[in-house]
Amino acid sequence: MLKNKTDKSRLPSRHVTEGPERAPHRSYFYAMDLTEEQIDQPFVGVATCWNEAAPCNIALNWQAQSVKTGVLGAGGTPREFTTITVTDGIAMGHEGMRSSLASREAIADTVELTMRGHCYDALVGLAGCDKSLPGMMMAMIRLNTPSVFLYGGSILPGKVPEGADVPEDFATRDLTVQDMFEAVGRYQAGDVSEAQLAVLERVACPSAGACGGQFTANTMACVSEAIGLALFNSSGMPAPFESRAEYGAASGAAVMNLIERNIRARDICTRKAFENAARVVACTGGSTNAGLHLPAMAHEAGIDFFLEDVCDIFRETPYFVDLKPGGQYVAKDLYEAGGVPVVMKELRKAGLMHEDCMTASGREMGEELDRVEREADGRVIYPIETPLTRTGGVVGLKGNLAPDGAIVKVAGMSAEQQVFSGPARVFESEEEAFAAVKARTYEEGEVIVIRNEGPAGGPGMREMLATTAALSGQGMGKKVALITDGRFSGATRGFCVGHVGPEAAHGGPIALLRNGDVITINAQTGELSVDLTAEELEARKAEWTGPKETNYASGALWKYAQLVGSARYGAVTHPGAKEERHVYMDL
Repeated sequence: MLKNKTDKSRLPSRHVTEGPERAPHRSYFYAMDLTEEQIDQPFVGVATCWNEAAPCNIALNWQAQSVKTGVLGAGGTPREFTTITVTDGIAMGHEGMRSSLASREAIADTVELTMRGHCYDALVGLAGCDKSLPGMMMAMIRLNTPSVFLYGGSILPGKVPEGADVPEDFATRDLTVQDMFEAVGRYQAGDVSEAQLAVLERVACPSAGACGGQFTANTMACVSEAIGLALFNSSGMPAPFESRAEYGAASGAAVMNLIERNIRARDICTRKAFENAARVVACTGGSTNAGLHLPAMAHEAGIDFFLEDVCDIFRETPYFVDLKPGGQYVAKDLYEAGGVPVVMKELRKAGLMHEDCMTASGREMGEELDRVEREADGRVIYPIETPLTRTGGVVGLKGNLAPDGAIVKVAGMSAEQQVFSGPARVFESEEEAFAAVKARTYEEGEVIVIRNEGPAGGPGMREMLATTAALSGQGMGKKVALITDGRFSGATRGFCVGHVGPEAAHGGPIALLRNGDVITINAQTGELSVDLTAEELEARKAEWTGPKETNYASGALWKYAQLVGSARYGAVTHPGAKEERHVYMDL
């Protein structure tokens, strides 16, 4: 444990606390009731994405207090601050979704600026909703401070009250927000009444916490443990459980240990650690968005770990954790089965975990796994010897329609369902596609194409949950396929291909498609192609009139569109660690 009087000669906070010339700065700290002893201690930023936008973030405020208690008890001085969050469940299906992916960069940028401006020595970051998790971890890696990540926890599963008038399949299963989006599709199809919809919407999300299935938030929470930035099992406990405070206090104490040992975020987030994280995404049937966020996080460390690298790992990793949306169970069930540590223990049995990676506890991954006593329960977590499928729940695709790659979630799909060929039905935006789905002006066997929704062309690379859920609700999820240069929610199911690159705004082949072009998607062989020759594609490219004009000619989304790069590399907006000329901790 650190002593009260710390040698700050190598810590950033020396710039605001040490020497006579810093008397004005110290006067500010005294104004906030800090003692001389506290000013002399390391300053730990405790960053949260707390807000009242959605249940994902509402519990972060009180959890931050437990982190501060842990920091104080271990001889540090916590300084709490907040940053933004855009919650996808609220932003979904309208213009607000354009802000979602851009918020990831804003979170990373604002945490960086706060840490730099106030010279904090370490960071504990708390996040609860999809983009806030990678955004917070990106800031940690960018700053390369001693860092610990803490997930705010998942929501409890929804339950329909006994005797309520709803379709039987809703009444007999755990509910998530995914069910609500699909219920809208069934309402449009006439299978669910408005009164039944009203019953479901009141019970689907019964508590604080992020969406309960293995959607993007829980996927990236699993990543936080697998990559080593979070303490083992800290991501599993649901948000309403008061005992989450124990993980908060432990995270605060852990970051003080990292300061003392000078273990920084990039000491933890190595190439091997990213491979471990991708393994856990694959075996849990995690969100395709991990194929975007892992490369973005690696970019902050100067590591080349692109979409194809993620997909290679997905392809060779068994899928053995039965979670929604492809499976049956929710995050609370995974926690009760032993959580991510048991999952990683199964991966280790097959030689699929790098054990020499450092973790936030100050111990290596192998040491941490040695401490895990529980085994796979065979219900939520299958033994790796008898997986649900032999390859991961997420697959990468390439071909003349996606030279830079694309990604599709196949968890819960049979081998026969992973091959689809049909004529294109092209839409220039999500709104166009959703209107057609709502009106059912599409045909079974078609490949629905939604373009101009990429990172730059959207701008913002919107998710398409409203459209895909409506298709599933209409019973057409397995009868059509969908491809887009945008993204899909982690809650999406059905044969839905996202991240098609290059995007339409950059003149990728998806921009050249016409109604009736025959598209083939084969997740078994990794193919995404259109039945056109190279000469035909080149002729269409010569006729292409350029990207579709957007409504965003100023403001944050205009700025984002000017800076954002390809989804293949994580849709990042700055040059990354390879171009940096200093490391924050060493200034």
